[in-house]
Amino acid sequence: MILSKDIKGAILLIATLIISISGLIYELLEATISSYFLGDSIYHFSIVIGIFMSAMGVGAWLTRYIDSKALQSFIIVEILLSIVGGFSSIVLFFAFAVWESYSIALYLELIIIGSLIGMEIPLVMRILQENFTLKLNVSNVLSADYIGALIGSILFPLILLPYLGLLETSLLFGAMNGVVALTLWWIFRDRLSKGYLYGALISISLIAIAWMRISIFNSYIQYRLYNDNIIFSKATPYQQITITGNRGRIKLFINGALQFDSLDEYRYHESLTHPAFASAKNHKNILIIGGGDGLALREVLKYRDIQRVDLVDIDPIMTTLFSSRDILTKLNHSSLKDRRVHIHHEDAWKFLEKSQKLYDIIIIDLPDPNNPSLGRLYSKKFYTMVVAHLSRGGVAVTQSSSPLFSRKAFWSIVHTAKSVTKFVIPYHTYIPSFGEWGFTLFSNMQIDFNLSKLPKDLRYFKASQMDIMREFPKDMDEVEADINTIFNQPLLQYYIKGWQRWYR
Repeated sequence: MILSKDIKGAILLIATLIISISGLIYELLEATISSYFLGDSIYHFSIVIGIFMSAMGVGAWLTRYIDSKALQSFIIVEILLSIVGGFSSIVLFFAFAVWESYSIALYLELIIIGSLIGMEIPLVMRILQENFTLKLNVSNVLSADYIGALIGSILFPLILLPYLGLLETSLLFGAMNGVVALTLWWIFRDRLSKGYLYGALISISLIAIAWMRISIFNSYIQYRLYNDNIIFSKATPYQQITITGNRGRIKLFINGALQFDSLDEYRYHESLTHPAFASAKNHKNILIIGGGDGLALREVLKYRDIQRVDLVDIDPIMTTLFSSRDILTKLNHSSLKDRRVHIHHEDAWKFLEKSQKLYDIIIIDLPDPNNPSLGRLYSKKFYTMVVAHLSRGGVAVTQSSSPLFSRKAFWSIVHTAKSVTKFVIPYHTYIPSFGEWGFTLFSNMQIDFNLSKLPKDLRYFKASQMDIMREFPKDMDEVEADINTIFNQPLLQYYIKGWQRWYR
């Protein structure tokens, strides 16, 4: 069947739309995987976009040396993108878990993929010159390119990441590049050798084989990353959640960072919650920010005078997981199912902005401030909102990272709390999984402890510890550190530098 020039032109424009979507998806995959593994999402998105765009410029410049074989060159570019782009996520996971050379792999991928994508549009425009005038050619190609970028930016966070996953998404769009190459060979087969057909079929076949074996690769990489049996792993729109289990021992990782180990998590959660309860005037209304695993909530529900608990966690997958899996509900005593608990899946900042309620105790159980999005929840403005939501004599407490490993970060959090109220008590304890760990208690009134009515079934915390926990040895004692604000987040740099000093 011989196709008219108009039909060929329409197919090329559809191909332009597809390659535009895939190009943006590759870029988002590289940045997302980097932020999952290394933290600081703004830094890695900026680096990825900068290198990617520069490489695209190099690719576009290189097309000036392609004189008369634009069609053949375009098909070769699509075949190469099918393989390099399709396997890009797999290579990055493998580089991080096995090679320990993640940055080298990342930069090479950005340069190669970016250069190939930069060549696509100039080559398409040359091919389309045979079908349209130059003016119509440029407008059609650019329109398809921009629309494709919009579609990709919507598909990635709403559909591809939550429902397909990182590895499968890169394979899918690698296959799409292969299909584009195959389609172009078919419509121009009278001008092309079968070598291009074989190249496209080989790339698609390799991706199909990888897709069928992806579960095996996933299991291997997860084991290398966590050295344990993976019982759950999923990239959500907000984070990478991984849970390992071995002989009843459960560990939770968020973006590769350990959040708790069931062997000693009680030390952390008892130290986080019970000093606040011992100092609050009332226990009726409680707010937990974060804590979607239900473990801090387990400790909270040990007090019989509680009437209502609002738990705010942005990720519904986290709370669903810890309220439905038997091995996890056994750990948190099914706390998320308690009738007094009301779960809100929204941003904590937005929740406090619109809420008019006052709470007797506010517990902030968030991951460490290793990126600007989390850092704002350790800021002066956020703590101002927290104090404004405390009832008279109410108390708030936040986990505050390690006063040993990230000393300036810890005291920055303490100083930030002191900038909104003068009633602040920092304290610390030892948790084997984390080392020395810090907490900050703050209130709108003088803080006094009544440690005579602690629950009887505590495994670690007891009244005599409170004085010890408030004492800081010389290497953890107070140091000068700036207040953390939403406009200037020194806490982030304190945190990164502190941990890098110990774990380079």
